[in-house]
Order: sequence, then C-alpha cells, then structure tokens
Amino acid sequence: MLLNSNPFIDKNHNKTLHAGSYVRRRQCPAVKVVSAVVVTKAVIMALTRLERAQAWILSACMGVLFALFRLLAPRLSGGFTKLLPVTNPLLMMSAMQLAQRIRRREVSSVEVVQAYIDRIQEVNPLLNAMVQDRFAAALLEAAQVDKLIEEETGGEDVLEDRLPLLGVPLTVKEAFALQGMPNTAGVVSRRGVLSVGDAPPVALLKRAGAIPLGVTNSSELCMWCESHNHLYGICNNPYDLERTPGGSSGGEGSILGGGASVIGIGSDIGGSIRMPCFFNGIFGHKTTPGVISNDCQYPPASGRHEDYLSTGPMCRYAEDLLPMLRIMAGPNAHKLSLSIEVNLRNLRFFSIPHDGGSPLVSAVDEQLLQVQRRVVERLEADLGVKVQEVHLSGLKYGFQIWDTYMGLPDKEGKPPTPFQVLMGEPGRPVWPVWELAKWMMGRSPHTMAAIGLALVEMTSSSKPSPFIVKQKEKLQKEIEELLGTDGVLLYPTHPRLAPKHHHPLFTPFNFAYTGVINILGLPVTQCPLGLSVEGLPLGVQVVTGKLQDRLSLAMALYLEKTFGGWRDPGAD
Repeated sequence: MLLNSNPFIDKNHNKTLHAGSYVRRRQCPAVKVVSAVVVTKAVIMALTRLERAQAWILSACMGVLFALFRLLAPRLSGGFTKLLPVTNPLLMMSAMQLAQRIRRREVSSVEVVQAYIDRIQEVNPLLNAMVQDRFAAALLEAAQVDKLIEEETGGEDVLEDRLPLLGVPLTVKEAFALQGMPNTAGVVSRRGVLSVGDAPPVALLKRAGAIPLGVTNSSELCMWCESHNHLYGICNNPYDLERTPGGSSGGEGSILGGGASVIGIGSDIGGSIRMPCFFNGIFGHKTTPGVISNDCQYPPASGRHEDYLSTGPMCRYAEDLLPMLRIMAGPNAHKLSLSIEVNLRNLRFFSIPHDGGSPLVSAVDEQLLQVQRRVVERLEADLGVKVQEVHLSGLKYGFQIWDTYMGLPDKEGKPPTPFQVLMGEPGRPVWPVWELAKWMMGRSPHTMAAIGLALVEMTSSSKPSPFIVKQKEKLQKEIEELLGTDGVLLYPTHPRLAPKHHHPLFTPFNFAYTGVINILGLPVTQCPLGLSVEGLPLGVQVVTGKLQDRLSLAMALYLEKTFGGWRDPGAD
C-alpha cells in the first residue's frame, strides 16, 4: 500500500482520518525526547475524570493487597546467585547449525544431547524450569541418530530434506502431551497423569528428528503470567532468580534463556509465549491462529478459545524460528508462504509506543520506550524506510477486549469451561471463596493467581459490553487496514521489565499489551533487544497481518543482527 493511499495518514497534516487515532512522522533527533514527553502528557490529559478515579482506586486497593500479601505469603530464600556462564561451544550454536554439524559427522548427536543435559543439571536447581526429564531415553535416541547417519548412503541433502532437526535436543512445555511425560498444567489433583501420545506439533518436531529432553514448568492451568504452581513450585528467571520468567510458558523461557535448551515449544492465549520470551531474552512466535494444531494440550480449548490460542516455537536464535514453524505447521505450512523471500526495504513500518493510557495498566518503562525508538532509528538508517508512529485508541481497552472475548461461547453456544471446574478436575469443581480461606491459612493446593481468577470469573457478567464489542470491531478494522499484507508494527510486549516474584498479582492487567493481539488474531514475533541497566532483557513484539508470519520472522533476523540477540545471563 502506498503512503498516500494509507487511510490512516493525511499527507498534508500527518493526522489520521479516523477518530481516536493519529500518526506522527519521525522528526529530527533533536526533538525526539521532547516529542515523547508531549505525547505522554497528551495521554495523561486524555484520561477522563472517571478513568483517573479508577486508576487511583485501583492503585490504592493494590497497595493494600500487596501489604497484606507480604504478611501472609511464604518468604523466598534470600541471596542472589548468578548462573554460571555457558562454556561449551556446542551450547552457543543454533539448532540449524547443530543439525548441519550432526549430519556432516562433525559432532555426534550424543555429544550435543549430553552437553545440554550437563547444562540442565548445572542450572535447573536454580531455575526450577525443567520439571521432568527423560535424559536416559534421549541419550539412547541420540545414539540411534548417530547410527542412522553412519549408515545413510543418500548423503547430507537427503537427511536435511527428510529430517531437518535430526539429533537436535528439544524441550517441551508440560501442558503439551509428550509420550510418557506428565501432563498436569501444574494442577495438584492431576498428579500422576501421564501422556500416552504426543501433541501434533510435538510429534511433527520429533518426526523431523528432534530429541525431547523433558518437560518444563508453567503457571497453574496455563492462565497466569508467572510460572508458579503447587505441584512443581515456582520457576525463576535466569537473569535474576528473584524475578519471574513469565507465564504460562515460563519454564520454556527460563530453560532457553539460561542456555540449557536451544529450541522449545510453547502456547499463547494472552501472551504466554511472548512474555516469557521477553522476560528471558529469547525469540518466540505466536502464529496466525488455525495454522498449528492446538490439540492435546491441557487445559483443552473451550468456548471461542481456539480462535485466540496459538502454538508456536521458542528459541535462542532467530534463524531457528522459520524452520520450526514450517515443521510444526505440517500440512498447513503452505498457508504462510514461508518460502517467499522477504525484502524488508519493501515493507511499511509502524510503531506504537504505548496503549494510549489505560488506567488499568502500568505506564511503559522508559528503557522500553528508548529501545523501541532505537529500533525505529536503525530501521530508518539501515533500510532507508520511514517508520510512522501510530496511536490507535482501541488499544486502551486491550484488557477489556481480551476479557470480553475470552468469555464468549463457541459457535454451538457452549461457553468456556469454568475455571473452578478445571481447578477441581478430575474431581468436583472447587469453591473459590473456600480456597481463598484455605490459602490464607496455607492449606490450599492452588495458587493465589488461580484462586483470584476463579473469583473474578464468578463475579463477571456473562453478557458482553456493547461498548467493548464496538471498540474491538473498530480496532480490528483499523489495524487490518493499517497492516495489509506488507505492514510491520512495533509494539511493547509488556509495560515493565521482568517483575519480582508475585508482583504481577498487583498489576494483573499488564498482560493487555499481548492479550489484545490474541483477540485480533494477528501473528507476532517476540524479539530481544539487549539488556537494561539492571541487566534484564529488553525487547519488542513485531506484529504483522494475518498469515504474514514470514514478515515478522524476517524482522527477527534483522533485529538479532542489529541488537545482538540472546545474551548469556552468566556472562559478565
């Protein structure tokens, strides 16, 4: 789409033609900071008195609850311990590089698998990321791979075409079925449940030659932004053990970020791939919905959740994203046209620095605003493109949009399975009020996050707000017109850097930055952008139009080259 034909841009005044949105052209470096301040002040001014009152009340209530929580919650062990740096060079190669070296017999699969087992055993006592391993079986499978390569007469090309991940280790989120491994989603009442088969994307990765090493931690029932449950315990961030690795795919994020895995598989219905990837400094991709099978996950999708849930790859190196996606998509891979080469110079670029000032959501950290501006500057300098700064008013209602559409019934009128039912399976539904009382006495098998979600669900209206439905429909139309088939959008993944453990309980709506993208049904790639002054990962999510996944994957390669990609958390 040509700039002059873009319905969001008035070429004479640089303003939008749609109410509630505008686009501002990039200005000279001398006024960038001033412009950002002006925009921030404008956002604050734009809040109504009611919204300011809501923000004040929310802040006050959360402050009281936080003080109460600190009194009642169990204390974490004090003292900061840093991970040891990665020393084995095999752990510093992408999955594609490892697969090539294994095929060429430059290194054996047994050596690679053993290197990752050693690293897991070194860091997992600190991270609590892997909750069940299959090391013995993995070493046997690696030995079989080495034997197969030794006996192969068709050459390296035949192996690459048939088994592109041959001999490469893989980790899997515990919520996915992996034969012989637990499949509990962290629910205590599901202790002992083992998978009798593989989830389709797991099976496809195994069929491509990948060797699973084990399954990783998640939030209880995969519906919270911290990977904590009373079956496996709390998972830690490799860059700071006192902080969360995110959720629900936080175990995957942690094990990958800690250099103890090279590729993994996660799922995302509100940011469960992107937040862990952001907090742990790695790459992840939320695929266009309907491309990768969501079957054989727990909990299973219900209501309209299938429309918003996406399974996707998580990895430390950007070059592994596309081949993993091609494998995991199976018969649907052709829908994404992944073989078509992407020329970034031919794309249109947009940047949204914040959601417009939702009173429910924290303000975006200044370091995240700065690094997103640096991405814009590099794109303009390196590619000769113009990056348009965009503001879409509907994003301010991101949480309400996510919450409303997650509660809608499916096409047959069946509503989503109630959270209290899932918490009690395979037995009777739990009573959230009773669980809260038990939690306060340290007797509940459920986390505060799960109990809180069940309580909120009990008190929520089942009738969608016409205003929020209208906001979503308007936002959907605006963003699809904006992106088309050649647009790329930069948007913060989260307003804050990786939070301290349990702190997300008191900023519960901050996931709106990722959740709203699920409801819009857009593909998005999470990309690391170096480290903050505190040594925590920075990053941005790169959003494209439906089925245009290859555009954000190409951007991931560019951003990795430009900003350095994953950083070893143990390095000085």
